[in-house]
Amino acid sequence: MSNIKQKIREQIAHMITDAVAREGFEAVAFSVETPRELSHGDFSTNAAMLIAKSAKMPPRTVAERLLSGMKTEGTYVEKVEVAGAGFINFRLGIGWLYEVLPLVEQKGARYGEVSAGGGKKVMVEFISANPTGPMHMGNARGGALGDSMASVLDFAGFNVTREFYLNDAGNQIEKFGCSLEARYLQQCGEDVPFSDEWYQGEDITERAKEFIAEVGDSYVSKGSDERRQALIAFGLEKNVNLMKKTLEAYGIRYDVWFRESDLYKSGEVDEVLALLKDSGHTYEKEGAVWFRASDDGEKDEVLVRANGVPTYFAADIAYHRNKFLKRGFDKVIDIWGADHHGHVARMKTAMDAVGISPDRLEVVLMQLVRLMRGGEVARMSKRSGKAISLGDLLDEIGVDAARFFFNMRNAGSHFDFDLDLAVEQTSNNPVFYVQYAHARICSIIRLLAEDNVRVKFVSEIDPTLLLEDAELSLLRKIGELPDEITAAAQTLEPARMTRYAIELANEFHSFYNACRVNVEDEPLKATRLKLIDSARQVLANVLGILGVSAPEKM
Repeated sequence: MSNIKQKIREQIAHMITDAVAREGFEAVAFSVETPRELSHGDFSTNAAMLIAKSAKMPPRTVAERLLSGMKTEGTYVEKVEVAGAGFINFRLGIGWLYEVLPLVEQKGARYGEVSAGGGKKVMVEFISANPTGPMHMGNARGGALGDSMASVLDFAGFNVTREFYLNDAGNQIEKFGCSLEARYLQQCGEDVPFSDEWYQGEDITERAKEFIAEVGDSYVSKGSDERRQALIAFGLEKNVNLMKKTLEAYGIRYDVWFRESDLYKSGEVDEVLALLKDSGHTYEKEGAVWFRASDDGEKDEVLVRANGVPTYFAADIAYHRNKFLKRGFDKVIDIWGADHHGHVARMKTAMDAVGISPDRLEVVLMQLVRLMRGGEVARMSKRSGKAISLGDLLDEIGVDAARFFFNMRNAGSHFDFDLDLAVEQTSNNPVFYVQYAHARICSIIRLLAEDNVRVKFVSEIDPTLLLEDAELSLLRKIGELPDEITAAAQTLEPARMTRYAIELANEFHSFYNACRVNVEDEPLKATRLKLIDSARQVLANVLGILGVSAPEKM
């Protein structure tokens, strides 16, 4: 479709050049789009409407004059017509659809991939939760979104790295140490208070008990600083290992786990602070060092506190500078919670201050999710330590439902997650509906194989036997995947993949209801079997991008 679109674009450009010479029209930068309604054709251009103003003619008149120079050879275009206020619509013949099956067979598990990315190095950094406790619902959505986004970009031709930024330095780690120390001493029989400001979850007590299982009460008599550092090191290792285990169960494997503490050890935080100071982007106030973002209309931010300790913002600037300058990424995509929206512009301003184009950093803001059960909000309090964890969610609804549902809305959309629907085994459940389509195709192929009917190669069938509307609609939908991959990569919206999967499943179910595969006409049987096997492959590919399984039986 991309190739056909490009040929149509070339013909329109030729048509305009011809009209410029013949009619005196002015050349314009036109667009070629896919109409929302199939009844409006396969492609449409606004060229006539753009020319009409300078030509001082009605757009429809301009369109009709343009068409006198239109050539459609080699474009699969069957019909060109003027519509509406002056759009020129192009309707393709069915010939192009027969090119889809050979391409699916050739590409197999990589069908859908395009070269739009040109091999550029892209990092997708997502989740990056504090390693001070279990991962929660925000991490659940961010994980599904980030991992699927990375897969889309991989299919779009980018060289993709998945990265987890481990916040193992700063105030939250000090708070973690205080929490662990108090619980450790309490478990050893010491009467010590536990501040309301510390971490309240049961996991803190569990880490303290695990520490006791290894070292007993030997740290009770040691100094607070030594005790706290030992507990932090122990607790972080335990929590990070649990994170990795949970994420692997969620189908996520990172290429890089980057520790914030390494930025301090390598001197990169000090390096970036000196760079900002030397370039005039900092000032001192009340003993603290501030980043001067107000020159760009943003709020100034503290880089170094009055006590001499750098802030998270300072480390974050050093981290992003590391991504671009030290590791050479062409583009970095961060997935942050919507509550970080004020941080986006400041970080882009900071990138500009350290000599990096802000356009190379893209931040996707992710809205919160409400868990719904029985039509009501499933309320769970993080303050009381009863927040639902990612592990709890996976135990309740499974990986497939979680990953599919979290990608059904764009990141910027609020989302009510229906826990009851997610486990329902009916066509109302979208992930079940899509997986059932895949399993049904596998069942048809399996039953025919029992009668020694196999899926043939394209060279052994005749695709032109596919003439029914349901057959052609299924073919058309299969053929749309490369363009959907391109669009999803451009917009950073994996939700396009869930929508496409549902639409493809719907087209297959419509085909199944309208056309039998096991017909007496052997050539038609072979061709229809090849068609549904291609649909099976494409469903598996899209589900794979989403990190969802493609079951052969249900």
